Amino acid sequence: MESDKFICIREKVGETAQVVIIDMSDSSNPIRRPISADSAIMNPASKVIALKAQKTLQIFNIEMKSKMKAHTMTEDVVFWKWISLNTLSLVTETSVFHWSMEGDSQPIKMFERHSSLNNCQIINYRTDPKQSWLLLVGISAQQNRVVGAMQLYSVERKVSQAIEGHAAAFTTFQMEGNKEPSIIFSFAVRTPTGGKLHIIEVGTPPTDNQPFTKKTVDVFFPPEAGNDFPVAMQTSAKYDVIYLITKYGYIHLYDIETGTCIYMNRISADTIFVTAPHDASGGIIGVNRKGQVLSVTVDEEQIIPYITTVLQNPDLALRMAVRNNLSGAEDLFVRKFNQLFQNAQYAEAAKVAAVAPKGILRTPQTIQKFQQVQPPPGSTSPPLLQYFGILLDQGKLNKYESLELCRPVLLQGRIQLCEKWLKEQKLECSEELG
Repeated sequence: MESDKFICIREKVGETAQVVIIDMSDSSNPIRRPISADSAIMNPASKVIALKAQKTLQIFNIEMKSKMKAHTMTEDVVFWKWISLNTLSLVTETSVFHWSMEGDSQPIKMFERHSSLNNCQIINYRTDPKQSWLLLVGISAQQNRVVGAMQLYSVERKVSQAIEGHAAAFTTFQMEGNKEPSIIFSFAVRTPTGGKLHIIEVGTPPTDNQPFTKKTVDVFFPPEAGNDFPVAMQTSAKYDVIYLITKYGYIHLYDIETGTCIYMNRISADTIFVTAPHDASGGIIGVNRKGQVLSVTVDEEQIIPYITTVLQNPDLALRMAVRNNLSGAEDLFVRKFNQLFQNAQYAEAAKVAAVAPKGILRTPQTIQKFQQVQPPPGSTSPPLLQYFGILLDQGKLNKYESLELCRPVLLQGRIQLCEKWLKEQKLECSEELG
């Protein structure tokens, strides 16, 4: 399973080997093909299949019933995986290659395996979206426990770093106030002294960006799960969370920005041996040893109330509600807005009203409140204009806001300002606005 689009299974019926492809959008009609390959993996998005028989690799287009590419390696491929819609990663005992589907290109060697991964079973290979950072993950049995070994490779610097870890993922994260997203590398490890999750920014932060502060948090393992360890990690760009799966079937949910553990539960009594992001829901999809296909995601209606009441972490609830436009923190926002307003902190109150999810504070009542107050001593800008300024920076004004902003501006004869905002699609047109 390379994505949430297809599940690919090799099976034997009598003496005949075949590959079964399940299209997740049409799961009741599996495709069966008589193929005797050692390994078969579906492209993450299209009906293209990669087949491996010993050192021979082939890529087929199933719909066109045609062979697209073939290559014979000099070494056995011990692990392979699609890392993008058009690129396969190939791991041998000594090296890692990337093979593009484009044209007649051959596999390109990216780096040599680090000695720390000698005698390891390779279980994963990950890259960041731009394929600037590459990560090889292996495990081995040592002193009655499973030890994780990782090799993090920088394409730009051509340097490898050996890391002890079991599961990892790359994602991009947009910090508040930063113009460019940061490349975040998160990895989990269980050592004899306990479990840890590390969330760090890799590479040099983009120009004018504040660097992401590294987070290191404990990963809890119950006493009865003495030999448990992380086996899979996926991230959600929709919610900015990390899903961590362990061998014993536990799922942990962490906030990327703070490293806070939001939720933990056991979802499978059997090992979940393969996972992928579930793009439609912002969740994770996996298959366990029993052949059950499992999917887990955030409940949008419940997560913010849960963080507020069960975790008793209103700061995280507010932050996630703003960052991911989630409902459930309305009372917190209204309370914070009113408190700032009463303290004459109008600029801060304006920010809260502007960023509150689902536009809950962007009402005629909020505009009236700003209209009724005078600038605090030392300030030259009326609070109402500060509020509208923040809204204009953020995007488009609604009908009420467009009216109330344009009224005083037109009275001052500054029609060109209104025309500028209209051209920039910052105003909502209405009859009243004319």
